[in-house]
Amino acid sequence: MLEGIVRESTGKRGTKALRRDGYLIANIYGKGLENIHAAFKMNEFIRTVRKKETLAFPIKVGEKEMDVVVQAYESHPVSGNLLHVDLMVAQPGLVTRYNVPVSPVGSPIGLKNKGMLYIAKKRLTVKGPIENIPNKIEIDVSGLDLGDSILIRDLATSEDYTFTDADRVSVLSIIKAK
Repeated sequence: MLEGIVRESTGKRGTKALRRDGYLIANIYGKGLENIHAAFKMNEFIRTVRKKETLAFPIKVGEKEMDVVVQAYESHPVSGNLLHVDLMVAQPGLVTRYNVPVSPVGSPIGLKNKGMLYIAKKRLTVKGPIENIPNKIEIDVSGLDLGDSILIRDLATSEDYTFTDADRVSVLSIIKAK
C-alpha cells in the first residue's frame, strides 16, 4: 500500500520544499468528500502505478485508507518529471467517468505489408460504477490491413459501462510506414 503525508502548507514555498525532498504533490477528491492535499514519495508512487493490476489502487494518507484512480497528472515540459497528480477516490456504486487504457491484442496483417500500428487514443473515457469498469480495454487487431482502423462504434458494448467519446473517433489504425 502506498503511504503519503498530508500537506499542511499548500503555498508555493511549502510545495517547492516538498519537491526538493523528492515528494510528488497530489490532490485527492471524491463526490461528497473533503479534498485532501497530500504528498507521496516520487519513486514509490511511480513504482506503485506501474505495477498495479487494477484501475484503482490502495493508498494511506494520514489515518485514512482508500482506493483511488489517477484522473490527471502534470509533468514538467522539459524534463518530463511528474509535478502534480489528481487522484479520485473510487467510491463503489457511484457512476463516474474513468480513463481506461487501450491494449491491442494480436499481430495485424498490415505489419507484413510495411505498415505500422498507430494508437490514436491510448486511453478511452468510460462512464459507470468502479466495480463494473474493466482494467483495460483489449482490442483484437489481427484482422487489420493497411488503411484499416477501429472506431469507438466498432468496440464491443457493455451494459455495465458506456463510452463517452463520440462514436466516430478513431481508436487505432494501421498506417503506412515511411
